[in-house]
Amino acid sequence: MSTRFMTTAEIREAFLRYFESQGHTRVASSSLVPANDPTLLFTNAGMNQFKDCFLGLEKRNYVRATTSQKVVRAGGKHNDLDNVGYTARHHTFFEMLGNFSFGDYFKRDALKFAWEFLTAEQWLGLPKDKLYATVYHTDDEAFDIWNKEIGLPADRIIRIGDNKGEKYASDNFWTMGDTGPCGPCSEIFFDHGDHIWGGLPGTPEEDGDRFIEIWNNVFMQFNRTADGVMHPLPAPSVDTGMGLERISAVLQHVNSNYDIDLFQHLLKSAAEIIGVEMSQAEAQAQNKAVEYPASLKVVADHARSCCFLIADGVNPSNEGRGYVLRRIIRRAVRHGNKMGATGTFFYKMLQPLIEVMGEAYPELAERRQVIETALIREEELFAKTLEQGLKLLEGELANLKGTIIPGEIVFKLYDTYGFPVDLTADIARERELEIDEAGFEVEMAAQRQRARDAGKFAVDYNSIVKVDGETRFDGYGTTQGQGQIVAIYKDGEQVNEVLEGDEALIVLNQTPFYAESGGQIGDTGLFQNDTGIFEVQDTKKSGGAFVHQGIVTMGSLKATQNVEAIVKADLREATARNHSATHLLHAALRQVLGEHVQQKGSLVASDILRFDFANDQPVTFEQIQQVERIVNREVIANTAVSTELLDIEAAKQKGAMMLFGEKYGDEVRVLSMGSVIDDKNFSIELCGGIHVNRTGDIGLFKITSEGGVAAGVRRIEAVTGTKALDIVQKTDADIQSINTLLKAQKDQTLEKVEATVDTAQQLQKQIEQLNQKLASFQAADLVSQVQNIHGRPTLITTVQNQDAKSLRHLHDSVKSKLENAVIVLAGVENDKISLIASVAKDFTGSIKAGDIIKHLAAELGGKGGGKPDLAQGGAPFNEKSDQVMAGLTAWLEQQ
Repeated sequence: MSTRFMTTAEIREAFLRYFESQGHTRVASSSLVPANDPTLLFTNAGMNQFKDCFLGLEKRNYVRATTSQKVVRAGGKHNDLDNVGYTARHHTFFEMLGNFSFGDYFKRDALKFAWEFLTAEQWLGLPKDKLYATVYHTDDEAFDIWNKEIGLPADRIIRIGDNKGEKYASDNFWTMGDTGPCGPCSEIFFDHGDHIWGGLPGTPEEDGDRFIEIWNNVFMQFNRTADGVMHPLPAPSVDTGMGLERISAVLQHVNSNYDIDLFQHLLKSAAEIIGVEMSQAEAQAQNKAVEYPASLKVVADHARSCCFLIADGVNPSNEGRGYVLRRIIRRAVRHGNKMGATGTFFYKMLQPLIEVMGEAYPELAERRQVIETALIREEELFAKTLEQGLKLLEGELANLKGTIIPGEIVFKLYDTYGFPVDLTADIARERELEIDEAGFEVEMAAQRQRARDAGKFAVDYNSIVKVDGETRFDGYGTTQGQGQIVAIYKDGEQVNEVLEGDEALIVLNQTPFYAESGGQIGDTGLFQNDTGIFEVQDTKKSGGAFVHQGIVTMGSLKATQNVEAIVKADLREATARNHSATHLLHAALRQVLGEHVQQKGSLVASDILRFDFANDQPVTFEQIQQVERIVNREVIANTAVSTELLDIEAAKQKGAMMLFGEKYGDEVRVLSMGSVIDDKNFSIELCGGIHVNRTGDIGLFKITSEGGVAAGVRRIEAVTGTKALDIVQKTDADIQSINTLLKAQKDQTLEKVEATVDTAQQLQKQIEQLNQKLASFQAADLVSQVQNIHGRPTLITTVQNQDAKSLRHLHDSVKSKLENAVIVLAGVENDKISLIASVAKDFTGSIKAGDIIKHLAAELGGKGGGKPDLAQGGAPFNEKSDQVMAGLTAWLEQQ
């Protein structure tokens, strides 16, 4: 065993430095939110940011790259959340070290690089006799490189066949999807020693911890088409990955990732923050044969994924990425509470995380306030959710028949309300009840399957339009231009000609059409020449090519022909107004609400602009008006809008706003607009979109709506130009109509409306008072209809022209005259039936109001429920109502 010890930070830097020395470009980790990739929930592999390079859709100025990539695997098919904290190597967040070749080197160099870095004394210096390799069973080339060139003995090279049920379904055959790039891979394993249980890959004991995979070299060698045929790629590529935590455990001579230096710091900090005395932790450690309790491991692991996800712009919510983040936070808080944590504590884990990872990932410190605020808010919300869950559980227990809480109820509490299963079990034990664990597991299995299904994206990578070369965009200053047709696609196939009526995709060598990007929609318009006309309905990017989607409306078009490309100028101008207004809106929001405001998404079309941004609270009416004044002040100033191409560092020095997690090239387009204060424009952002020439071209800016779209994310919609004028004039017209109805002068509108509302409220109170008196009279008549069912005075009746509120008044009046009875009332008004039932406490042991309402609602096609002594419901009116109410007597007699 090597005696060398390296910290996690040293290993990360050594890996990147080694591959730089081998001609690789060091590329920064991409965001955990995949850029322009709807097929992924989170970045789950080092190759994600290079996917378009492997597909041939993007070309970069390098053919070799190396990264240390942030990765989250806690949703979709990569979901081991419940295992985290209880195993040696499961994490929600980890770092993937990788080296990549885009059509440059292949198997020989990839394997020799890996071997040299792992074993050479100047790098990691691992003992060669501790390393094993696997290859795909037919990959003789990789086997020979390992054996004959590197010198790895044949008995330490293991061939792995199709061990997952079908051809090419193997641990050693990698695929991007059901179609597209794929190929064999070669994994490298480290032997921790015979004192640890486990066997080699391919043996029955392979799931043990003795032999651990530390590196995987993927050889993208084929392109698999939908018919299953493997076509050799013209430029084979390499994608590798090595988990930083796993290799750190090897270099630090420990068997668990949680024993490495990085996690030891986080675990020690978690114990101090929660208040776990070290003696207590050590005692539990001895019992569980690990250094720290599992719950502390959960807190330490989850702190990394939560802080990094929030730093990359994810906010806790009830859907998508936000839902996964919410589950991780709540799991961490629950485990902290189990260890004795009180109040909000989880946010305090950010500081120790910055101490061990802040140098490599400065965004943690830069976004400290955003991260801490989001974690505190979610902890406080979870505390309220637990309180709600307890109330719901109490209601379910009150209606429980028997001594077992059904699995679907336990799952509903867990999945919908975030109510921990063990807490449900604890409460059940206190009441001498049990939970249906088998039923719960059935529900959980169904949820896991839904998650796996959600993680499978039916993408045929061969259906993506691939175009060699790039389209030159020349539309910043014009809406017309000439271009040559370089490719035509119809029904997914490249063709030479399209005829009238054909829907097609057309690529030009140059175009004035803007392709959808940065929130701005693609241009529309037409191509025309002597042979035909093509209506462009949308424009999108595919790698460096601009793809025009549309239909041939006249004649025909052929490849290599020249066309006149004409963008719809009025729509382009309207879109430009909205896009420029979006930039002014962003700057104004930061001025009014604070520097924490960050763009979370946008849509710029010709008729509307939509802007999503980070903010904890709704924007008040006064703040909206202030933002409108600021933006329109800049519009009236009519200053010139300027653009310039700068390198990324110069853009930063200029103060350009950059969206964290976006991919920027070495050269960027910097857009400046608005008043100049202290040598800095009102708005400076990186943007490749279409904009006005002067701010005055926007005309008028008007916000039309503001609302929440997720926890901590707000959305503003607005209009500009004549659309904004339409809104103002519509408001004036509405006020004029109101004044006509109220016979008011223009300056009397508010006064007249307030007086009308006061009068309406007074009349409503009088109506309620009359209804109460009427209910009292009706109650006296209804008491005479009481019948006796099993010794219970029971009133069942239907009353007309009663809404839910009136029915409650009537019920209260009846109950005051029948204190010890069962009362069931149905009120009919228009097309609705309102239901209410009450059961005197003396009778709730044999019949419950909630059961009565559930029975009636089910029979009537409605909903309802409640407590044993009082319940309510409703249903749409139908002809069965009289029959259902008449049959209730027989139903009660059976209870």
